[in-house]
Amino acid sequence: MTELEPVVYVVDDDASVRTSLTRLLRSAGLRAEPFGSAAEFLDREAMLGSARESACIILDVRMPGLDGLQLQARLADDDESLPIVFLTGHGDIPMAVETMRQGAVDFLTKPVDDERLLKAVRLGLERDRASRARREQIAGLRKRL
Repeated sequence: MTELEPVVYVVDDDASVRTSLTRLLRSAGLRAEPFGSAAEFLDREAMLGSARESACIILDVRMPGLDGLQLQARLADDDESLPIVFLTGHGDIPMAVETMRQGAVDFLTKPVDDERLLKAVRLGLERDRASRARREQIAGLRKRL
């Protein structure tokens, strides 16, 4: 099976933040896809189904409609294990603890150090690759049984 190029989804309602993060990721050699809302991101995921590349999400906490915390919960409810790096200007310690408890890779505040963000994203992509490999291995073993 040929692995597709990994992608980083940038979900933030602030267009200037989406643009700057997308440029940063692309300058680091990563594929980036920006989304202006959680709903827009979920629409894309629904189109893809289960066949997708390794991925990571950079996710804002506060957005109109479905916010970042609600998106994290929704993905967990749907058994979607995409790694999430939260990036917010409105975070606090209890919120950070809760997102990490729910499996977030990191919880960063704006403005963010580029290298720290890239390190978190790369960790998220590696976690997703490893998780996908484990799921494929388990599926192969089940098929043999």
